[in-house]
Amino acid sequence: MLPEPAALLLFMVATLGLNITPGPDMIYVFTNSVGRGRTAGLVSALSIGAGCIVHTVAAALGLSAILMSSPMAYDAVRYAGAAYLLFLGIKAFRAKTSPILVAGKQMEPERLSRVFWQGVTTSVLNPKVGLFFLAFIPQFVDPSRGSVGLQFLALGTLFNISGTIVNALVAVAAGSAGEWMGNRPGFSRAQRWFTGGMFVALGARIAMPK
Repeated sequence: MLPEPAALLLFMVATLGLNITPGPDMIYVFTNSVGRGRTAGLVSALSIGAGCIVHTVAAALGLSAILMSSPMAYDAVRYAGAAYLLFLGIKAFRAKTSPILVAGKQMEPERLSRVFWQGVTTSVLNPKVGLFFLAFIPQFVDPSRGSVGLQFLALGTLFNISGTIVNALVAVAAGSAGEWMGNRPGFSRAQRWFTGGMFVALGARIAMPK
């Protein structure tokens, strides 16, 4: 179900290059890692991976093609994602205490669960991810090697595994830096504004047509 070795190697090289390029997903993981700690960052990386699984399946089933052919449906999903990130940003701005204070101890399971589902929601409500899969993965699909749908799912899974590993490394590095800076006077307020600002900026980026 996978391409020939040479094509698969090219796919993995291209995948790694794309995944190490900073984008909305990496910025989201970075922001949560600095603001909430290493564990929350790793949970964010996993949540983005879960969201990408949804996009991979949707693209394989042709749902992304429907979004591409229906500007109204595409805009509805895009604006919902932007509004959700804007909500998270405003929530961070209005917080009385910095999330890093929680991360300095140990985030409770229900809080980590909230972080996970926030990441999944953010990823699923970004239709640009699904359209990217629809544009990138078919270039490596060979109908002569079996089911196109299964090839799509296999390649999407490899892409997602690579991206999750990269995001996890970002989470570890950014989380360690955030916990170190959390002990500095005045960092709490700056962190809240950083987190809120990044979420608002991500929401604006998703809302942009291109």
